[in-house]
Amino acid sequence: MVTEHYFSEMPASDAKLRQLRVRIAGREVEVTTASGVFSPERIDVGTQVLLANTPAPPPGGNLLDLGCGWGPIALTLATESPHATVWAVDVNERALDLVRRNAESLGLTNITAATPDQVPDDIRFMTVWSNPPIRVGKNELHAMLERWLPRLDHDTEAWLVVAKNLGADSLQRWLQGRFPDEFTFVRASTNKGFRVLRGRRR
Repeated sequence: MVTEHYFSEMPASDAKLRQLRVRIAGREVEVTTASGVFSPERIDVGTQVLLANTPAPPPGGNLLDLGCGWGPIALTLATESPHATVWAVDVNERALDLVRRNAESLGLTNITAATPDQVPDDIRFMTVWSNPPIRVGKNELHAMLERWLPRLDHDTEAWLVVAKNLGADSLQRWLQGRFPDEFTFVRASTNKGFRVLRGRRR
C-alpha cells in the first residue's frame, strides 16, 4: 500500500468535503476543505503565525502562494490585494480544486490555482508567501525554493514560515548560503514555535 501525503499529486482517498468557519483577512467566512490536503480541519498554526506577522501585500502585480493547500494564504492575498493576480501553486490537484471552489464562493476573481508547470516561465512575482512543505524532504524542499525564489522581482520580499523544531534556523542558513548575492534573509519574528523568515531580493 502506497502511503499518501498532502503533497501527493492525485490523492487516492475519498475527498470527504467539509465546511469550515475561518477568519480570512479579518472577516469570518465559510470555506471548503477535504481529506488528502494539508490541515483540512483548520488554518494551521504555522500559517496563522505567517499571516499575523507579514506586512500588507503589494497592491498589484503577481503574488505567489507556494504550496497553497486549500488556500488560506492565497485567499488572504487576493482579499487584501484585489487588483493583484494571486498564483496559488501546489502539486496536489485536490488542493487546487478547493482553492478554485473557495475563491468562487468568496467572490474572488483574481486567483489562479495552478500546478508548478502551469505557471508561465516569464512571470515574475512581487512577493512570495509560503508555509513550505518541510516534510517532502530537504532535497525536494531546496529544489522548490531554488526554482521559485529567483522569480521574485528586484526589491521585493519572500515570507516563509517554518517550525523551529523542523529546521527553521538551518533552512535560513542554507538560503543565505545558496543566494548570497541575490537575497538577504532575516528572522522577522518567532511565535508559537515557528520562525517567520523574510528574504529581501536585491
